[in-house]
Amino acid sequence: MFGLDGVEIGLIIVFLCLFGGILSGFPVAFAIGGAGVISFGIIAALDSAGLLIHQAIDTSSAAYNALVAQGIHPDAISTFRYPDLPRYAEAVFPQGWETAMNRNISFVVNRMNERVLAGQSIETLLAVLMFVLMGITLERSKIANDLLTTMARVFGPLPGGLAVSVVVVGAFLAASTGIVGATVVTMGLLSLPTMLRNKYSPELATGVIAASGTLGQIIPPSIVIVLLGTLAGDLYSAAQEERAALAGCSDALTYLGEAAVVSVGTLFQAAILPGIMLAFLYGAYAFGYAVLNPSKAPPVVFEGSSSEPVTRSETLTWFLFVPVGLIAAAVLAGAMNLSGSQDLTVDSMTDAGQTASLRTNVSEQCKVSMIELHGQEKWDDAVAQQQAIDAAGGVAQSERLTEAQIAEARAAKIKAAPLVSGSLLAGLVFLGIAMSGARGVSPSANPTPLLIGAGGVVLTLLVDAVLVAPDASPGQALMLLAIPLLLALYGTRYAMGLLGRNDLIRVVFPPLVLIVAVLGSILGGITNPTPAAALGAGGAIMLAAYRKLQDEEKSGRLIIWASLAIVVMILVGTEFDLRLGREDVPLEDLIAYYAARGTYFFAMFGILYSCYVLLRTGVLKVVVRETAKVTSMVFTILIGSQLLNLVVISFGGEHYIQQFLRSFDNQMTVFLIVMLVLFVLGFVLDFLEIIYIVVPIVGPVIYGGSFDPKWVTIMIAVNLQTSFLTPPFGFALFYLRGVAPREVTTGHIYRGIIPFVLIQVVGLAILWFFPAIVTIVPNLLPN
Repeated sequence: MFGLDGVEIGLIIVFLCLFGGILSGFPVAFAIGGAGVISFGIIAALDSAGLLIHQAIDTSSAAYNALVAQGIHPDAISTFRYPDLPRYAEAVFPQGWETAMNRNISFVVNRMNERVLAGQSIETLLAVLMFVLMGITLERSKIANDLLTTMARVFGPLPGGLAVSVVVVGAFLAASTGIVGATVVTMGLLSLPTMLRNKYSPELATGVIAASGTLGQIIPPSIVIVLLGTLAGDLYSAAQEERAALAGCSDALTYLGEAAVVSVGTLFQAAILPGIMLAFLYGAYAFGYAVLNPSKAPPVVFEGSSSEPVTRSETLTWFLFVPVGLIAAAVLAGAMNLSGSQDLTVDSMTDAGQTASLRTNVSEQCKVSMIELHGQEKWDDAVAQQQAIDAAGGVAQSERLTEAQIAEARAAKIKAAPLVSGSLLAGLVFLGIAMSGARGVSPSANPTPLLIGAGGVVLTLLVDAVLVAPDASPGQALMLLAIPLLLALYGTRYAMGLLGRNDLIRVVFPPLVLIVAVLGSILGGITNPTPAAALGAGGAIMLAAYRKLQDEEKSGRLIIWASLAIVVMILVGTEFDLRLGREDVPLEDLIAYYAARGTYFFAMFGILYSCYVLLRTGVLKVVVRETAKVTSMVFTILIGSQLLNLVVISFGGEHYIQQFLRSFDNQMTVFLIVMLVLFVLGFVLDFLEIIYIVVPIVGPVIYGGSFDPKWVTIMIAVNLQTSFLTPPFGFALFYLRGVAPREVTTGHIYRGIIPFVLIQVVGLAILWFFPAIVTIVPNLLPN
């Protein structure tokens, strides 16, 4: 029909139905599933009428068998790469549309069970729910309003300072909410009128608000990365297994020399620097625009700050020199082995012997492929390693140590242990920085409590180095350190009161602590995104409740104590052995168990009390409703996209697209084509549709090459950010249009966003040519 293959016509029908459904005005979640059903009906009708003919390769022909005899894998043979192969005509549904429909129904039920209801990815997808709850709670608690007001005071006197402050707050909200729509609407309502009143260009004002609001797409905790990560892990693993099979190897581990895995936590680590880079580029453009056009972005000075005036020398001393000195001293102590881990745990089994860097007992075809991938030198090294292992009798097996060997290994660890615990030193450095900042915030305040606190810090270090042995029990260490720690905490408590007098610290510190707690636990490899998201959701509820109590001029002391109870519970759980099922439970561990249990119940009471405060003030109802709406939309789109994908698979559309992409010899060309397609689709499709419909189709190809999967995923995420920015259908533009004053036209918004779309392209180009920006953080941090 029309000189096109039946599969090509089927793909055109599917995409026309999809775009028609989206533009029809129906909710996108239902339009996607409906497009799948309608397109399948149209294709089935045309196929039954004999109008759709697919030209399939004749696998019984002599030319095809000659290619297979040359060692070419059958999956690598396609009409794109070998257009002269004999072909025969068949229907797009060779066994009839009824069989295809039955298969689709059974597949969609299985996929819903695997990916939505009870599969391996459901735990990760739960993070979406809690990150959404965290973001909406913070957005409804007016924290964004405080941030914008405070940052405007800080950056306003600079050229383009209001625009720079919007970028900073956008990055801050991205790290604490990750919800683009809420961020754009909030900043549009709060900052756009202020910028226009101060004679800012409407183009710059709208452009910087829309662009900064989309930073939630890339800066963790990003819902986009969570959703992409659940797909990327499966796609990368399956694609590398297929790549290994094409190379003649038994599995991806043999071929690559490492397991083909990628996690959402690792992707969060990879997204940190690209997100910061984009925020820096936005701010640099705003500042440069203001320097070149001072009348369109004038400096603004805000009055009304309650902070104490501080001289430049005091600022440099207490906010720069002292903190840098403390951090440098801690790093130097670690480098000299004066501080570090004092863990004396000894494994009861010996370590197994090291295997060769590559598996060498492989077929000749796999050997050739591995040499081509890793290089002759690395292969020769692996062969030499394996020969040495064989000469020694094979890989040494793990054996159980005797009591004497365990005691000897423990004694060696005690002898080599550093003087001071690394975790204790890190905590004391934090307390020292807090007291230094307090002195800088209020130089005229009484310094005696701060001096007592500083003395407590020094005394704690001396006691830990001199009196606390590495093999001391946690209870003994606590008894010896109790008095100096109390002195340090006394000074810190006084410091917090002084810090609260500074507008910037008072506004920024609470959400910053929450961000550090959530991202720090993920980036540090302590936990995965789902428990971290739960911590963030609980922290956001408590933070919002505290903010509401402040508005009512009521005490939020109970919430503060509940927050401290969470910290104490975590510290007790990490320092003491709380297992009561052991034969001999020391008294200190028993006391620690009940202390942890008590702080747990008190923390839960604090969270429930926070929920009551939000319920009483009308916030909780809105938060729960909005969370349910966003989460149900995500999961409904997930279900509908599975149906549409299965329709494309049923008539061979997915295989056709993948064969077309694999027909290019250069994988960089393939990836560039995919990125261009995603960029164009971003004009009309939301990121959810692209993730769930397009990525599963092209993923087996782009994840099946030699590119780092973290780099591939972050490049897609940054590219998807343009789906919110690019005219004429950028969603961020419509969010902003809905809250912008009448004097701001759609033309202003479109013209204002163009420079930021170009910045996005520049950012993509930087990541393209310097992939280390993506990979350096995951390589440095634990995964």
